[in-house]
Amino acid sequence: MSTQQEEPKHSKGANLGAPKNFLIPITLLHLRDLNAHGYELMEKITQFGVESIDQGNFYRILRQLEKDALVTSVWDTTTGGPAKRIYSITAAGEQYLELWAGSLSYYQKMLDQFFTLYNPFYAAFKTTAKEQEENN
Repeated sequence: MSTQQEEPKHSKGANLGAPKNFLIPITLLHLRDLNAHGYELMEKITQFGVESIDQGNFYRILRQLEKDALVTSVWDTTTGGPAKRIYSITAAGEQYLELWAGSLSYYQKMLDQFFTLYNPFYAAFKTTAKEQEENN
């Protein structure tokens, strides 16, 4: 008999169905309203609520999005200092963002159901908050 506590089977590598790489739709969402260079996008994403962004990984994601034709970039040489790539969302990127929005809407419904079961007061709070929003 082992004296060590066994780890629950579900704790290692469990795929709970959460959306993968949430940074992609957040980036596309920001590019929908603003053509921006990478550093500016990182600032916006941080303001959005993503706590830490690995700069190298973020630029790899932008390059992959460009390779997948979801974004385009052009060199901006109009400012003083080194040239910067300015990224823009493409029509394919807009479609991809729409797919993400649909998926996230589905996840939002599941999360609402989860929290309603987890904490019955959540449903009452959400209803009250929604009513207050509609009255303003």
